[in-house]
Amino acid sequence: MINITIDGIKTSVPEGSTILQAAATVGINIPTLCYHPDQAVKANCRVCVCEVEGNRLLQAACSQPVAEGMNIKTRSPKVIEARKTILELILSHHPQDCLNCIRNGNCELQDLAAEYIIRDNPFELKIRDLEKDFSTPSLFRDPAKCILCRRCVDACNVIQTVGALGLEKRGCEAMVVPTLGGSLLDSPCVMCGQCIHACPVGAIGEVENIDELLAAIADPDVVVVTQIAPAVRLALGEEIGMETGELPMDVFVAGLRQVGFDYVLHTNFTADLTILEEGNELLKRLTTGGTLPMFTSCSPGWINFCESFYPDLLDNLSTCKSPQQMFGSLVKTYWADKMGIPAKKIFSVSIMPCTAKKYEASRPEMNSSGYRDVDIVLTTREVGKLLRLTGIDFKRLAPSPFDSWMGAYTGAAVIFGATGGVMEAALRTVYEVVTKKELEDVNFQFARGFEGIKEAEIDLDGTKVKVAIAHSLANARKLMDQVRAGESPYHFIEIMACPGGCIGGGGQPITKANAKRIERIKAIYEEDQALAMRKSHLNPEVKVLYDEFLHEPLGHKSHELLHTHYHAKDKKAF
Repeated sequence: MINITIDGIKTSVPEGSTILQAAATVGINIPTLCYHPDQAVKANCRVCVCEVEGNRLLQAACSQPVAEGMNIKTRSPKVIEARKTILELILSHHPQDCLNCIRNGNCELQDLAAEYIIRDNPFELKIRDLEKDFSTPSLFRDPAKCILCRRCVDACNVIQTVGALGLEKRGCEAMVVPTLGGSLLDSPCVMCGQCIHACPVGAIGEVENIDELLAAIADPDVVVVTQIAPAVRLALGEEIGMETGELPMDVFVAGLRQVGFDYVLHTNFTADLTILEEGNELLKRLTTGGTLPMFTSCSPGWINFCESFYPDLLDNLSTCKSPQQMFGSLVKTYWADKMGIPAKKIFSVSIMPCTAKKYEASRPEMNSSGYRDVDIVLTTREVGKLLRLTGIDFKRLAPSPFDSWMGAYTGAAVIFGATGGVMEAALRTVYEVVTKKELEDVNFQFARGFEGIKEAEIDLDGTKVKVAIAHSLANARKLMDQVRAGESPYHFIEIMACPGGCIGGGGQPITKANAKRIERIKAIYEEDQALAMRKSHLNPEVKVLYDEFLHEPLGHKSHELLHTHYHAKDKKAF
């Protein structure tokens, strides 16, 4: 332990601690911009500077380790003046259009400018004339707002190993740009949106579709139908002033009805359906010599990654569409017929934790209903904005159930939102299908937690199946390299593009710490535990779907509506 004094407070901290870490232990907040708790220290913005007795120059708190007897001042007039000057210099190159910015009210630079009472900037305003990039259906870039903290570069290159963003030029001419030249669409970007969580300002964000939704709601000839992904409810409360998981699902449904949705259904229905299709696909591959290991195909960011970096392994992907797209194809066929609503009148909206879902919905393969299966995708953040826009007061709303048909779900579907959840849900069903025995304990603990890669061997009544789970694309790359080298021992691999799985998706409320993602995962398993039905094959509405329409897993109708194939992309960069 190292004995130090911070702002007159004597304390002891572990050797190797930085000033920033030491200050946090005694409740002292030091401002940062380039610092990110889940990334390597950069120390390039200097907003965190502090005085250290005996040092002539101010020290960056994020990178300066403490030493025995160190006397630190984090709020002296000299420190405050230096931080204010640094912020003024950053703002002198930053567009002053906060009211028009996607991060207005949730911007780290804006918050610091307010905290340091910056009113009249003494430095001349010099804004770069850089065009916005709206080339993708998921993400846009506003490079004029970039403050060169490089957090997005770290997220893309280290956490995701995609390499879609990099640095160009030097000094005051330095820029963060898409690699391979050109637009973000030209880069190997997988549209996972982790760069949005990393960015402290509005230099990158999701493409918003709220206006399209409001236009559809206003049209009397359009029937607006929505599906809600399992990870959305848990995080939505964070957008509207509640704790994680505090918003009851039936109150959320009531709020969506108040907004103007005609029918509110649940993606969990098709998550259960996915397990029936994907589980049977795995069993077929195991028994008939199909391509192994089989990879899950629920995460569109992961699919984009596979198409760009591992096109030789596309046959390993499950042919199942994601639950979002299964829902989209069914709502304009089976559900439309059941409800007596012409498919051409249905405007299908999905509410997702994921920015890559916007791209997925726009793919040309996703029109098996004869129409675009999903018309628009709203992220959790967009729904938060929508609810604030329409003035919904959840405290005054009476609970409302989901509409019938494609609204029922089990606990297995709920855990799709967490890394390892798809694997656990699949095993709950596959075990009973193979062994013809009831699974007494449905909790596969090995699949849970925040470890980057998890593995296990499952005994299905004498049949040994080796499985693995990975979240974030850096971890996915490790498993994929193993498969490519012919050294993989696994039969079934679940991969989620985002840290923590869908609960950490690019469209979730902005958080720059994995601690919040772990909190959301905990809430997901609590919801699963509280449900009476926790196995996908027990979903009564899924049973009716097969009886009335699909007839059997992997059958002709299932193949037509619920399965697809993916294609190589020539965008490899990293």
